Amino acid sequence: MHAERLDRVRAAMSEQGVEVLLLSVGPDLPWLIGYEAMPLERLTMLVVPADGEATLVVPRLEAPRVVEHPDVFTIDPWNETEDPIARVAAHCGPAVRLAIGDRTWSRFLVDLQSALPTASFGKASDVTAPLRSIKDDAEIDALRRAGAAADRVATQLQAGDIPLVGRTEAEVSADIGRRLLDEGHQRVNFAIVAAGANAASPHHDATERTIERGDVVLCDFGGTLVADGGAGYCSDITRCVHLGPPPADLAEAYQVLHEAQAAAVDAAQVGTSCEEVDATARRIIAAAGYGDRFVHRTGHGIGVEEHEDPYVVAGNTTVLQAGHAFSIEPGIYTPGRWGLRLEDIVVATEDGPEALNRVDHDLVVLDV
Repeated sequence: MHAERLDRVRAAMSEQGVEVLLLSVGPDLPWLIGYEAMPLERLTMLVVPADGEATLVVPRLEAPRVVEHPDVFTIDPWNETEDPIARVAAHCGPAVRLAIGDRTWSRFLVDLQSALPTASFGKASDVTAPLRSIKDDAEIDALRRAGAAADRVATQLQAGDIPLVGRTEAEVSADIGRRLLDEGHQRVNFAIVAAGANAASPHHDATERTIERGDVVLCDFGGTLVADGGAGYCSDITRCVHLGPPPADLAEAYQVLHEAQAAAVDAAQVGTSCEEVDATARRIIAAAGYGDRFVHRTGHGIGVEEHEDPYVVAGNTTVLQAGHAFSIEPGIYTPGRWGLRLEDIVVATEDGPEALNRVDHDLVVLDV
C-alpha cells in the first residue's frame, strides 16, 4: 500500500517538475508512510526525491515509534546535539524545486530556506491533495467503519439515551466525545452541541448554557478511527433533535433542509461537478425562502483530515470521480432563534453515491 502511494507521489512530482518532496507534521506523512510525527520543536521530516530513496529524518528518541518499511523509506535518526536542518538539506542534494508540507512549522521552513538558498519552495498539497482525494477500497472501508461508529452514537442521541435536559452543552459535548471513543475512535476531533439560539452559529463552541425543554439541539461530531497501515480516517455527522414538539416554522424549515440534503446526495454522481452538487441543495433552500440563511458551503472532502479536498462549494468545477469522499451538510440558520443542519458522509462510486451515515434523517422529537 505505502509503496504504491509513493510511486504515485513520485509520478505526480515528475509531472509537476518537483525534485524533492518534504513532509513533516500534518496528514500527508501518515497517509504516505503510516507514521504520524509528533508536533515538537524537534524536527521530523520525510525527504522524498523524485528519483531516489526516501529518508525519514527523525529525532533519535522518536525513532522507536516508527514502524519501518524498508521498501518505502529508510530512517536517519539525529541526536540532540546535531542539526536536523543540515541533515534534511544534505538529503535534498542539488535539487532546487522543492515542495514542502503545508503544515510544516515556519521556523523549519525559514531555516531550510537559509540552508538551501538556491531552492524554491512550493506546496506539497499540489502534489498530494489530488492523490489523497481519490480513496482506494481500503480507505473507503476505513471511512465506512468510522461512519458506522459515529452512527452508533447518533442512534443513542436520537433514542434519548444521551441525557440532554438539565445538562450544559459542554457536559453533553464531553459525553458524546466519550461515546465516540467507546465506539472505537482513537481521537475526538470535535463535538459541537448547540441548543436553541446557539444552534444558529454553525461552529458554536459548547458552553455552560443549560439545555431546556423546547430547545432544538444540534449535534455535529466526529473523530479519527485508526485503520490498518497507521493512518486514521475521520467521521463527521450532524443530527438535530427537538425536546418536545417543535414550533411550526422550525418544523417547516427542517422539511426543506431534509429535501435539500437528500437531493444533494442524489446529485453527487460521478461526472457531476462539486459546484453543481452545492447548487442543488442551494436551489431548494432558496426557493423556499431561506437562501440567505444557508451561510456555508454544502460540504467538504474527508479522509485522514476531517476537512480536505474536494470542497463542495460554488466555484469549484472539480468533477466528482469514483473514490471521492465528502460531506453533504446544508444548513438553515435563524439568528436569535434556532439553527438546523443535516450531514452525511458520501462516497462517489460508479454505481452512484454511497451515503456512509444511515441513522434517521428526520427531526427526531424527544418526549421530555
